[in-house]
Amino acid sequence: MPAPDALLLLSTHCPHCPTVLAALADLLKQGAIGRLEAVNLEQHPEVGQTLGVRSVPWLRLGRIELTGAHSKAELAEWAAKADSEAGMADWFHLLLKQGQLPRAQALIESDPGLLAAVLPIVGNIDASLNVRLGAGVLLENFAGTDTLRVLLPGLGELSQHEDARVRADACHYLGLTEDAAAKRWLDARLNDEDADVREIAAESVQAIAD
Repeated sequence: MPAPDALLLLSTHCPHCPTVLAALADLLKQGAIGRLEAVNLEQHPEVGQTLGVRSVPWLRLGRIELTGAHSKAELAEWAAKADSEAGMADWFHLLLKQGQLPRAQALIESDPGLLAAVLPIVGNIDASLNVRLGAGVLLENFAGTDTLRVLLPGLGELSQHEDARVRADACHYLGLTEDAAAKRWLDARLNDEDADVREIAAESVQAIAD
């Protein structure tokens, strides 16, 4: 995977911008990023207006967008996974953790293929309740669509997760696909050891039948 390009928006009076710029310059020299473009919004405010940026430093690294101060180590970590599945999943986790559900939703609406980045959150038992709820909202927005049906194999795998909460959530989302192909995974959960999983699996089977 080629090194990602970076676009940094900064301002003259931003206290954190010089540190981020210096870190990115070092990563450029090391080959961790392929190209670095820096724009001073005090000189070119139209760039920030076009991108909807309201605070600096603001960084686009590949497809990932980051705001605020980040250390060189953090930036190097994001650069290494910028456009990978794991990187996109971590970015969506960060957006939901920061309460940026509308931003995550807008990203997926503009590129439905990004919905796959939400699945690792469903399977992350350490994710906070707010993050898991946000992931649920994103998936539920695509109920009955081909965008969600594409995720059937991943949801089916999650329905076999060792954690009952993950299995229950996966069964719920399998039902939202409204696809008969989901039934084989749901049928396997009708005798699950967990009562909630059994109940949700049954409800999802019925929803697909209806």
